[in-house]
Amino acid sequence: MPLAITLHVLSAVIWVGGMFFAYMALRPVAASLLEPPLRLPLWSGTFARFFPWVWAVVVLLPASGYWIIFQTFEGMDNVGVHVEVMQFTGFTMIGIYLYIFFLPYRRMNRAIAAGDFPAAGKQLAVIRRLIGVNLILGLVTIAVATGGAYWLNVD
Repeated sequence: MPLAITLHVLSAVIWVGGMFFAYMALRPVAASLLEPPLRLPLWSGTFARFFPWVWAVVVLLPASGYWIIFQTFEGMDNVGVHVEVMQFTGFTMIGIYLYIFFLPYRRMNRAIAAGDFPAAGKQLAVIRRLIGVNLILGLVTIAVATGGAYWLNVD
């Protein structure tokens, strides 16, 4: 069980921490210092380095979560509401990530390769908004994971 919990927590930290850094630190600095011909390839390269980690996380989070549920609680019937909320927000986040990866991220890269920076910028704006949504969901999920058993499971 310690391995499952460790994998689960580290996966959440990598994903949510990466989004927090990108959204709250890198994005404002890149927008203020770099013009689109430099800023857009920066984001493309950043995502190219970060997204393989996210792919690992979207496998590890559900796998380790269900490992914990079935080993510790002997199934979903014995978990609290907070675990069900984590499951819902987690799968919502995974869905948003898959959308980002397969649609606007690929469109952005194609536009950059074609030198169409306005089109690439539009796709980056979509990615930025969706990462913002995922960041909020990730922070809510962490709050539910750490405190939810105390304030959501009222008997």
